[in-house]
Amino acid sequence: MDTSESMCMHRRIIVCFILATAILSACGQQATRSGSNDSTATGLVPTEGSASTNTPTEMTRPTLTAQPTQANDQTATTGPTLTSTPVATAAPDSTATASQDSPVASIRLEPVAKGFTRPLYLTTISGDSQRLFVVEQAGVVKIIRDGAIAEQPFLDISKRVGSEGNEQGLLSLAFHPKYGENGYFFVDYTNTSGDTVISRFQASGDTADPESEQILLTIDQPYANHNGGLVTFGPDGYLYIGMGDGGSAGDPENRAQNLDELLGKILRIDVDGATPYAIPPDNPYAQGGGKPEIWAYGLRNPWRFSFDRTTGDLFIGDVGQNKYEEIDFQLAGQSNVNYGWRLIEGKHCYQDDCDLEAYQAPIAEYPHEQGCSVTGGYIYHGAAFPQLQGIYYYADYCQGTIWALQRDGDSWNTTIALKSDLRISSFGEDQQGELYIIDGAGGGIYRLVASNA
Repeated sequence: MDTSESMCMHRRIIVCFILATAILSACGQQATRSGSNDSTATGLVPTEGSASTNTPTEMTRPTLTAQPTQANDQTATTGPTLTSTPVATAAPDSTATASQDSPVASIRLEPVAKGFTRPLYLTTISGDSQRLFVVEQAGVVKIIRDGAIAEQPFLDISKRVGSEGNEQGLLSLAFHPKYGENGYFFVDYTNTSGDTVISRFQASGDTADPESEQILLTIDQPYANHNGGLVTFGPDGYLYIGMGDGGSAGDPENRAQNLDELLGKILRIDVDGATPYAIPPDNPYAQGGGKPEIWAYGLRNPWRFSFDRTTGDLFIGDVGQNKYEEIDFQLAGQSNVNYGWRLIEGKHCYQDDCDLEAYQAPIAEYPHEQGCSVTGGYIYHGAAFPQLQGIYYYADYCQGTIWALQRDGDSWNTTIALKSDLRISSFGEDQQGELYIIDGAGGGIYRLVASNA
């Protein structure tokens, strides 16, 4: 989710503003860790058609900023401007193909709660169908119970969190599979030095103890963007961590392909096997040849990934540079997959000497004419809307478009499921498999429902 402070203004102005790709492309400056965070939220990317140039410019994204205006209050109360559409779409050359007679039912978004400040993630506890936990970027986790936000935060570590950079902050939360027994949960946040921290906390009831923190892993961040930021438990009980390439233009130090770096990877660790963690014995580099935490690599900025709760397959939304956004796919149990960044962007060569066949291609992509920053989602497995079963939903942060992706034999079909004016910072999934949408700028949480329900 790449953002830029230069676009922090009234929401309706932003929506119009982002439609002009040329304006977006002209707003950047080099992202470094020196100086203020205001100047580090953007990275450098090559201009269109110049993947190998040494004079790149940045395709920036709008700043994730809550807008306490009357217009946004009305949006959060009555629901966003949502337009269902049966029109199928796919990027040219996309692995996913458009289906003109799509079986996908159109969807709508049902308001659940409002009043959050820069919400980035939503999750639940196994076996708990009463509470939804919402992560705010500044370092606070709040509870929704019966549509109301609890007055007391579940966790507040805002004094430890650096969130001035647009892609920094408290980025996600994962409850231990045996949370009911041990009270453990894990978070990914940016500390006040700008580096990624993976920590464990302990909680009881509706309150976590901020002083129970045990830091598992600290990862140096060379720039303020491309932090990745998701922690989640896989079906195997291991903790998976999404790491961006560290930022700036085109991964200048080639970190995503460097197996001696943790950046640009999906990591996999065993939080129960040792203190602070152990390496699963079947990790591809557990015995050497690379960092033992690595599970998959060649990613630019994996902004939300999820496991299919029935198959264990992995879906990754990887934010692109200046041309393509992509959804990557990894079969359950498959490891050591190389998704190709910085050589590949989407299904296309980013560098001139690229060999497309050497890397795992995405199952879906879209060009920046259709958006600017992908938000990975989930496969719907809820019981409330059988017509949505088995569909993977993902979105674009800038345009508010939600796509539906389905497998058909060896191919994938993608369809526009809904167009909205939301800044979709994340999806969420509850214990029943129902899906939620997080409006990062407007501060609202919405439930995804079939339009005819």
